[in-house]
Amino acid sequence: MNIGIIFAGGVGSRMHSKDRPKQFLEIFNKPIIIHTLEHFEKNDEIDAVVIASVAEWISHLEMLLQKFGITKVKKIVPGGETGQMSIYNGLVAAREIAGEEDSVVLIHDGVRPLISSELLSQNISCVKEKGSCITAGIVKETIVVINEDSKICEVPSRANSRVAKAPQSFWLKDILAVQEDAIAHGQKNAIDSCTLMQSYGKELYMIDGPYENIKITTPDDFFTMRAILEVRENEQIYIS
Repeated sequence: MNIGIIFAGGVGSRMHSKDRPKQFLEIFNKPIIIHTLEHFEKNDEIDAVVIASVAEWISHLEMLLQKFGITKVKKIVPGGETGQMSIYNGLVAAREIAGEEDSVVLIHDGVRPLISSELLSQNISCVKEKGSCITAGIVKETIVVINEDSKICEVPSRANSRVAKAPQSFWLKDILAVQEDAIAHGQKNAIDSCTLMQSYGKELYMIDGPYENIKITTPDDFFTMRAILEVRENEQIYIS
């Protein structure tokens, strides 16, 4: 099976939204999380989706799934105390769905909607071929590494530098084994699955995703997403 794990357990304090978590903010009359889920819904290779959601908003999310015709979501679980624990809750639910079947999981932010069905398929293929797939963003500016005194100690080659984004995809059994060992040893706040797997010495492979694959975290991101979607909508019309 190929299972999407969507984590949407945060409240989005940096967005400064008035009355709802950022994943439920609407752009073009559709919540951000629905924009994200539609890519998984439309991809024929995705068999199921699990969402780790803010507990108080689960009933609202269920209503949205019905309203927008999202049928592949098989389980909604409460988010955890950290992003890592939200992902873990989703992975446990995925294991219940998959049973004994070897399965690929695509771990993705609920507020990262500017992806494509093709990107999901590329993730699945990469995991089956190499065992992992981290979606990357091409670096357009120079990256520097500094020490605690803000002294530059390395300037990596831009050609070999990437920004880790999402989906981050693995065999379910592999990421669950690492998660469970980390949690047993008190690690519950890894910044992302890529970082956690790398800390366990796992081989990780990257594919370049679209540059616009941003995470909607701040008001600037919100307005950028709206502008990108407006451009895509306008591209349907040819004006001579």
